[in-house]
Amino acid sequence: MDNTLRAIRLALKSLLLHKLRSGLTMLGIVFGVFSVIAMLAIGEGASAQAQAQIYKLGATNIIVLSVKPPADNSPSSGGGGGGRGRRGMQVLQYGLLRSDYRLLTETLPTLTGAVPVREILSEIRQVRQILNGRVVGTTAEYLEMNHLQLAKGRFLSDSDGEEMANVVVLAAQVAQTLFPFEDPIDKTVEFRGARFKVIGVIQERVASAAIGGSMSGQDFSKDLYIPLSTFRVRIGDTVFTAINGTFSAEQVELNQITLKVQDRADVLRTAEVVRESLQRTHKEKKDFDIIVPLELMRQADQIKQIFNVVLGSVAAISLLVGGIGIMNIMLATVTERTREIGIRRALGATQDDIVQQFLTETIVLAGAGGIIGIVLGLTTPFGFWILQSLVSGFLVDPRAGTSDIARMFSEMRPTIALWSLPVAFGISVGIGIIFGLYPARSAARMDPIEALRHE
Repeated sequence: MDNTLRAIRLALKSLLLHKLRSGLTMLGIVFGVFSVIAMLAIGEGASAQAQAQIYKLGATNIIVLSVKPPADNSPSSGGGGGGRGRRGMQVLQYGLLRSDYRLLTETLPTLTGAVPVREILSEIRQVRQILNGRVVGTTAEYLEMNHLQLAKGRFLSDSDGEEMANVVVLAAQVAQTLFPFEDPIDKTVEFRGARFKVIGVIQERVASAAIGGSMSGQDFSKDLYIPLSTFRVRIGDTVFTAINGTFSAEQVELNQITLKVQDRADVLRTAEVVRESLQRTHKEKKDFDIIVPLELMRQADQIKQIFNVVLGSVAAISLLVGGIGIMNIMLATVTERTREIGIRRALGATQDDIVQQFLTETIVLAGAGGIIGIVLGLTTPFGFWILQSLVSGFLVDPRAGTSDIARMFSEMRPTIALWSLPVAFGISVGIGIIFGLYPARSAARMDPIEALRHE
């Protein structure tokens, strides 16, 4: 122990004789360790954000969506379904049916809940206030299934659906826009030619980002919720649109069915049964898709591991460059201190003593750089917050608003992976040993007589 402490003190004394050179050499290790910790922290933060988005969908949920068939899928081509609407207009029929909902809920014993959803975009009016929002027809279970919270009033009830009541629950932004200076409860709003009484307001919720190619992002801020039975009576299944004088119509009974499974172990098996059941009733066209959040969570976990390996490897290159810098400086140091090496050998120092001396200097240099790098790495969340503040204004398009990428960047919170701290420090010390061994051995192999003659 005494010999080790003496070697460390001697190494520090030698390094401090050339403070600037030692500091510049240490920078390679400092930024290498900082890069490892920062990259892994950003990777952990991005992964945690993705996992949180998927978790909101429910680890025991199965989401079945209606998918619009390609444009050339017409009845004549055997693709999408169709029929004749008013004035002979072609009506595109596709998507989930109410019979599909009954089939799934009555035949799957593993289900503990199911929520049907029908939605359209519509203009919402309240006296002079106008808003384009999304009208969602659903049931009382929708609130819990989508992890929404009430700000005031109440949500839809089973009796509302049975009575086909003209009641509506507003999202926070809708309530603020339509009723900026008054309490919306018991007031009325109008859309699609009908008036609806406001019975509740949902707390503001951050929009969910798109998840891979499986599911687009969903913004809950402009939603209005009405009973599904009321939706069917007041609005109907067929929606007519007019664009540049051209009329079109689509007939959809349900846009989405969210199924809740009792046990997580039954999710994948139940999802496969759902797929097989719907394929039998939708033989002519593929107009539905099934999303299993549990599968997405597993995929996100695998991507996280790959992401950590890639980011860690990129950051490790900085450490490698720092190690090469250490070797370069130590070789120059050995040349400068040739006479010192000769004197130590003449006084009885062995080759192992010389190796220990120069190797200790290298380890101290790399270790000090590693400690400073860890300290800088711990400031990653704060530094990333400053970066978000500086660039957030450039990521917002005044015409299109905030994009999904900008929203994800603004919401990302780097998370320091505690295991990365000792790993990064250990790698820095290892780099010091590996790249310091050759200069140390070169110094130890010098001929003492030739070293004493060196000027």
